[in-house]
Amino acid sequence: MINRDWEKFGEEIRRTVQDAIDAQDYNKLNQTVTDTINNAVDGIAKSLRGGREEKRTGNAGGTYGQTGPYYRKGYSYSGQTPLQKIQPKRVPELYRSVTSVVAGGTVMTALGAVFGGIFFVFLLLWMIGMAVDGSIGIPGIIILAIFLVFSVSGFAVSRWGSVLRGRVKRFRAYVRILGSREYCNVRELAEGTRRNIKYVLKDLEQMLRSGWFLQGHLDEQKTCLIVSHNMYHQYLRIEEDRKKTIEDQKAGEEEKRKKAEEHSQKLSPEVRKIVEEGDAYIRKIHACNDAIPGAEISAKISRMETVIDRIFDRVEQDPEAVDDIRRMMEYYLPTTIKLLEAYKELDSQPVDGENIRSSKKEIEKTLDTLSSAFEKLLDDLFQDTAWDVSADISVLHTMLAQDGLTEDGLK
Repeated sequence: MINRDWEKFGEEIRRTVQDAIDAQDYNKLNQTVTDTINNAVDGIAKSLRGGREEKRTGNAGGTYGQTGPYYRKGYSYSGQTPLQKIQPKRVPELYRSVTSVVAGGTVMTALGAVFGGIFFVFLLLWMIGMAVDGSIGIPGIIILAIFLVFSVSGFAVSRWGSVLRGRVKRFRAYVRILGSREYCNVRELAEGTRRNIKYVLKDLEQMLRSGWFLQGHLDEQKTCLIVSHNMYHQYLRIEEDRKKTIEDQKAGEEEKRKKAEEHSQKLSPEVRKIVEEGDAYIRKIHACNDAIPGAEISAKISRMETVIDRIFDRVEQDPEAVDDIRRMMEYYLPTTIKLLEAYKELDSQPVDGENIRSSKKEIEKTLDTLSSAFEKLLDDLFQDTAWDVSADISVLHTMLAQDGLTEDGLK
């Protein structure tokens, strides 16, 4: 069971923290809290030992192939010696040849500019002639309009040819960035061509409609270009599995919520009130964590939040433990919230002076101390369970020995 001295020491911690907040002096906060808690608990044993062994595998063979934007075939060595014949291997066509598009764009640019220029000269000459004669009749206006239409059309064709050549240039740049890969993030293509993402996305959609990517697709969010049917089908399977997993998680969470509600109804009003208050404290801790941006402090708060959540889960499983956490509810959790709010206020200041940094560091150390105390409390809550399991194991060993099923009995 939990040490009854928690009440006395909890009051001391609450008073210490409140004094530090009122005086805005956190220099000795952690040391005071640590000394107080060390007098309340026997100590916290921590030992994390682990090893990780990585296994690496490799193969002795080697392959060689030509991969690139416009290759139609690739080759691989099927044997161990260079004397053996090279076996051809088909590589699927992923990109359309755009040589004809380049040629067409060049012709359109040149001829459009020539014809547009010729008709523009005719237009100017005709306008000068009409101005000299001083007569503007309907036939003259019709001819003027014809020259204007042909001139504009010629320049429009030239412009379109230039657009096609530019699109081909960007297409080849996209293919070069892709290399031998079958997919690529649109952002990477935008950065590689120094264009914004919206421009590149519109460009890719036009190229897909034109069939330049023979097996090309965009993902559902339009953030990734996939250039092979095989990779796209893999993406669809992964996306389907992901959606199914999300649906299963939602269904599981809903089922868990219903069971929690049913279980809550079976609890006594006193226990239910304690659990609801605990959930409220956990939400406040989570809100403070969201408001404090630092990664290190956020990890500390998340660790504490998890431990406290487990404590109240234990109370729901074993309502008799409600007396053991009453001191935590009255002293330690309110103190924790005060410290987090003080840290949030310090962290939101526009300057980061020495005093602010020192105070934040002291609060971080104190949060570590409180988190360790919560872990000790959670461990104590499982003490009775540990004793029960130990007793069951002892009885089981005795029965096995009586039946001659232990190693000594078998001998």
